[in-house]
Amino acid sequence: MFRWHPRPTALRRTAAAKHLLPPFVRARQVGPREFSAPPPLRARFSTRIVGDEPILVRDFIRSALYDPEHGYFSQRSGSVGVLERSFKFNRLEGRKDYMEHLDKIYRQSDISWFTPVELFKPWYAHGIAEAIMRTANLSVPLKIYEIGGGSGTCAKGIMDYMKLNAPDRVYNSMTYTSVEISPSLAKIQRETVGEVLSHSSKFRVECRDATDRSGWGDRQDQPCWVIMLEVLDNLPHDLIYAETQTSPWMEVWVEKQNDRETLSELYKPLEDPLIKNCLEIVNSAKKQASSSGVRLMADTLWSKIFPRPRRCWLPTGCLKLLQVVHEALPKMSLIASDFSYLPDVRIPGERAPLVSTKKDGSSSDYNSYLDAKGDADIFFPTDFWLLERIDHFCSGWLKLHEAASSKQGRKRRTITLDTSSFMEEFGLPSRTRTKDGYNPLLDDFKNTKFYLSVPTHNIK
Repeated sequence: MFRWHPRPTALRRTAAAKHLLPPFVRARQVGPREFSAPPPLRARFSTRIVGDEPILVRDFIRSALYDPEHGYFSQRSGSVGVLERSFKFNRLEGRKDYMEHLDKIYRQSDISWFTPVELFKPWYAHGIAEAIMRTANLSVPLKIYEIGGGSGTCAKGIMDYMKLNAPDRVYNSMTYTSVEISPSLAKIQRETVGEVLSHSSKFRVECRDATDRSGWGDRQDQPCWVIMLEVLDNLPHDLIYAETQTSPWMEVWVEKQNDRETLSELYKPLEDPLIKNCLEIVNSAKKQASSSGVRLMADTLWSKIFPRPRRCWLPTGCLKLLQVVHEALPKMSLIASDFSYLPDVRIPGERAPLVSTKKDGSSSDYNSYLDAKGDADIFFPTDFWLLERIDHFCSGWLKLHEAASSKQGRKRRTITLDTSSFMEEFGLPSRTRTKDGYNPLLDDFKNTKFYLSVPTHNIK
């Protein structure tokens, strides 16, 4: 049961805020950025990813990010930053002072980005811990899994909060497992959490791929929590293409050109089961949210008069991950946070990613995902409406080919909140406020959201 009882002031906005243009966090990097000229597609590692046979786009992205030797997260432990000390927001004058301080940190380090949980430690993690305490069944041992735990700051912050605020029996019996694919980040997590001696016996890191079902072992029917902070944006996606608005979708593959150093796209009819499954969920979501038949007819007529190609990015990595997690942990409760929108995206297509690299303190964006060669981050916006549909599908409630969805009770109770709403409800916003009232956590993260999903009594 979702036992969240919102306070009346949780979603309140100040009158002054209504007159401000809401700023967006520019992806994960708040320091200086540049836009690169289109570089030639002659990336040594990129061409090594693709062998003699073409590969799906999701496999290309997975290798570019997670290849054990050359992938972005595998070779760059410095891709995720760790602040030596927490920000003292009450000592900063306002937004200008905050931005100058943050810009200085980025320029002095080789860090690609600082995650929100790092920038606002420990308060960001404390908000998540409070949400867990309010909704969890604390009569059973608290079990938490975090997928993609970064530097371990979230894990330490949550365990600190439980140690200070939860009943002793809750903290003493809790377990916290980090599922981390990067060995270098796994090492950092152990060091971060190990700073508090009593946490060590309750915390462990499993260095593995969370989408591999075998790594989860036997099905676990006990209640637990799964945390995913800025994980969905780095999951591999597939790309589909159509010549016109009315043409059938085709899978996009990546292949080498005859010169063996240049990559190009290859289009094939839809055959991959994961792509087809994800596309069906996307289409079902669009049908539910579709407008009137008159509007649909008008769109069809317009597409015939002005035909143009279509490109659509599918979160097949998210679908695969949630399928695995739901199967392994059917009674899990989920907290996920990510970007709902990314500004200045140069790559075409619905839900298209940013491909960004950093050099000499400045970030630059590529024009093509094919330019990623192990030194570039590839991250996607999260469609939270679609995420909810995928979650319901993986729980077994949403049926794509049957009418059973409406006859059976939902197996998940879900809610999506803006980051500011989540933190106003569960966090301590006063701790991230500057002298003049500016609050970067509430004011600068307008393009990020939290998704909460808990099981109902309809789980068999």
